[in-house]
Amino acid sequence: MMAAAAAAAAAAAAAGLEGVADVEIDGDGVFKYVLLRVRAAGGPGKDVVRGHGWAEYHADLYERTAEELKQQGLGCECLGGGRLSHRPQERKIHVYGYSVGFGRADHSVTTEKLKAKYPDYEVTWADEGY
Repeated sequence: MMAAAAAAAAAAAAAGLEGVADVEIDGDGVFKYVLLRVRAAGGPGKDVVRGHGWAEYHADLYERTAEELKQQGLGCECLGGGRLSHRPQERKIHVYGYSVGFGRADHSVTTEKLKAKYPDYEVTWADEGY
């Protein structure tokens, strides 16, 4: 009986994970972003990108997202951060820079996530810049 309950809980957590968007960023401008690994308790994880202009610090993005995920029974860890330059008129997003507190995110992972969300965009990255 315990195994069935654990399997049901794992299935529910996995379903919850599927409901978490891979990418949530502002529609325009230059802003900070974080790369987060979201996971259900004891379950598999997935990486997500969050970037918004309201965030003064990368930790602001992490803390708000962690709180939202906690309400869904999910946890997350910050894998790093950087900046995004989103220019919708030109259909371009550039990923660069780093987070002083969390270090540099793997911009290649972020870029792949952004390309999946914005398939008609030119998405580029560089380790240079802050």
